[in-house]
Amino acid sequence: MPRPLIGVSTYLNDASWRVWKAEPAALLPVQYPALVRAAGGITAMLPPDDPDVAAALLDRLDALVISGGPDVDPARYGAAPGVHTDLPPTERDAWELALITAALERRMPLLCICRGMQLLNVALGGDLDQHLPDLVGTEVHSPTPGSYGSHPVLPVPGTRLAGILGETAQDVPTYHHQAVNRIGTGLTPSAHALDGTVEALELADGSAIGVQWHPEQGSDIRLAQHLVRAASGAAAQA
Repeated sequence: MPRPLIGVSTYLNDASWRVWKAEPAALLPVQYPALVRAAGGITAMLPPDDPDVAAALLDRLDALVISGGPDVDPARYGAAPGVHTDLPPTERDAWELALITAALERRMPLLCICRGMQLLNVALGGDLDQHLPDLVGTEVHSPTPGSYGSHPVLPVPGTRLAGILGETAQDVPTYHHQAVNRIGTGLTPSAHALDGTVEALELADGSAIGVQWHPEQGSDIRLAQHLVRAASGAAAQA
């Protein structure tokens, strides 16, 4: 069977290369396709596009990854922006919400990473805490600007995530200053940090898993392998 095709949403930022300075670019850190490849899949980059084409696009894919990035626009969950919240990535929010909605309707295998997990929660009616250090009193979740930290998370026994990673504490790469607050409809917390922060969410049918950490920045490929296995099964049934 051919390797499954995994769509991964991209950043939208200015970038520089060779003689070109600060050009608008659709970006994806190389660790994302490397993770998909190591797990047995092929990556298709999904830069922001017309949300109306998201459903038709997913017809060509076997699974979806929503990548990390800037803060979700608080207007998406009915809040005013806090002093630490990024300027709203309007185009990216609209595109990725359309992708998530279409994936959920299809029960397509879906892995949402960091911002992606937060957006999954918002898509299902949840909301976010806009600055986690104000709640937990430390910078453990993003200790150094521009550098990933590490801390343990505890999978919830009996969840699908615990079935993938085990029920013992896992050290994970981390970089986030926001976190889920009210949990979206149908989602279940499936891992927590030692300070109680929700670090993973999942749907009961197992089609969607969100993690607050960055598996692409570490060496543990089990989440990606789970996604690829699910994608392979979906492709075989298509």
